[in-house]
Order: sequence, then structure tokens, then C-alpha cells
Amino acid sequence: MQRVVHFEIHAGDPPRLIDFYGKVFGWTFEKFPGGVDYWTITTGAADQPGINGGLVRRRGATPGAGEPTPVIAFVCTVDVANLDKTAAVIVAAGGTLAAAKMAIPGMAWLAYYKDPDSNIFGIFQADPNAK
Repeated sequence: MQRVVHFEIHAGDPPRLIDFYGKVFGWTFEKFPGGVDYWTITTGAADQPGINGGLVRRRGATPGAGEPTPVIAFVCTVDVANLDKTAAVIVAAGGTLAAAKMAIPGMAWLAYYKDPDSNIFGIFQADPNAK
């Protein structure tokens, strides 16, 4: 079986998204050497489950600017301790709701948001009592 080992976020304004994801999830970013518009993303400690990724300058126009568009990408979902508190931080940092909080019965709460560049991501709070 083959597993996902890396993710990328495409950004029209990389510093804005670096600030957004740093505020929301505490991720850290490091500019890739060689003058390339690419930053590595560290999402947590190496001894914890999860993957790291990268942020790259978007090529072309930002999709869905002002209009609803279908999701045409893989969507990464981030495990959070408290979905409601994280949602408030997302909105305060400039993110917007894409799909409201929903229960995955007996497992978790899930919601989808857009970052300031219209990239969709999920947040997931484990809760065996979710209904």
C-alpha cells in the first residue's frame, strides 16, 4: 500500500499564508535555498504521527475568487484538540467557512474551511460521542 508522505499549499501571497497557518496551527516555515519560491512546512515533532509539507507560489489565478467552485484537489484534514476553538482562530486569522461542523457518528467532528487564498482544508476533533 502506498501512503501520502508530503503535501503542498499553493499561495498567491506566500507571506500571508505563512502567517495564517502559523497562527492557526503553529506550523513553522523555512525558505528553500536557491532562490526558489518554496517553503518547507514543519507541522509537528518528528516522533509524532503526521506529515510535513511545503508551500509554493501559485502559478496562475487563484481559483474561485469570489465565486463558489468545486473542490478539485486533495483536501488535507488537521487533527485538532477543540474544533470550535480552532474554528474561531481560523476565522480571526482570515479564513472562511466552506462546510459547517458535522458529526461523524461515534468517531469525530469535522468541518471544512478556506484559507485566505481559497485553499480548502479540514479540521477534525476525535469524539466517540459525536452524533
